[in-house]
Amino acid sequence: MRVTVWNEFVHERRDEEVRKIYPQGIHAVLGDFLQKEGFSVRFALLEQPEHGLTEEVLAQTDVLIWWGHIAHQEVEDEVAERVTRRILSGMGFIALHASQKAKVFKRLMGTSCGLKWREAGEKERLWVVEPGHPICQGLPEHFELEQEEMYGEPFEIPPPESVVFLSWFPGGEVFRSGCTFTRGAGKIFYFQPGHETYPTYYHPVVQKVICNAVRWAAPSGGPAPTYGNHNPLERI
Repeated sequence: MRVTVWNEFVHERRDEEVRKIYPQGIHAVLGDFLQKEGFSVRFALLEQPEHGLTEEVLAQTDVLIWWGHIAHQEVEDEVAERVTRRILSGMGFIALHASQKAKVFKRLMGTSCGLKWREAGEKERLWVVEPGHPICQGLPEHFELEQEEMYGEPFEIPPPESVVFLSWFPGGEVFRSGCTFTRGAGKIFYFQPGHETYPTYYHPVVQKVICNAVRWAAPSGGPAPTYGNHNPLERI
């Protein structure tokens, strides 16, 4: 299975605190555990021509993982539209943490994707609320992250097909932290944990969730749909 990990790679260069946690970039940590699971991984970065997401790269991608935070507006509209078309045609898409504000995700949702947030190093407890979902395979009933950025409801997204995880924070907020959608032929998973100043992507359960999500979001191999004027199959 071919996975492309896209990362802004901005925080890791500007912020010493982030660089200490992810010295080679968040994408490098994601790629490391994905490769250990047997996935074929390539990286694409904001600074690259066409942000590393050329037609050729996307055609060779089964699942695209996206991490963005402070440079959403730097993504060219043409590239965002190209990625969106590829998802609609069947490529899987996993949006991590603040990628809910990425141009691609907002195009797919058709909403602002607004939410409450607070960066205070709070504990996050994630509950599995759909234990039969493939993304939850091999997970405990709940797991905790010692420090995370709080995201809270209301989360302005369309009703998800599945709410896989529900999170609780000590400040009292709750959040739909794992949501699935289908757009066209593409399967989409939004997963909230992953603030850059905390070592979230080293957590073994978080890694398990992302690996499960890649397998779930991969193209099913079904027939390609056709649209427009169509000749009848029978004589009419």
